[in-house]
Amino acid sequence: MNARDVIKRPVITERSTDLMAEKKYTFEVDTRANKTEIKDAIEEIFEVKVANVNTMNYKGKFKRFGRHTGYTSKRKKAIVTLTPESKELEFFEGV
Repeated sequence: MNARDVIKRPVITERSTDLMAEKKYTFEVDTRANKTEIKDAIEEIFEVKVANVNTMNYKGKFKRFGRHTGYTSKRKKAIVTLTPESKELEFFEGV
């Protein structure tokens, strides 16, 4: 699996920006990816060293739109902790 296929997008919330001070970054990842694949993908894309990876699986929520019913897509989220000597990741470089 390609590194760009494993990492879908960064999760930017108030809580995740607070974690960035501790060198912890949150990403939405492919649901089939394991912790080793996530670690390798982050190291390849951002050229940093990863100390730890924590993952969370979210099942799809039941939603209704008028008389149509269904579920949202299931998701997987990863919180990646970088080593102390790693550089900071920049998501807002052009803003």
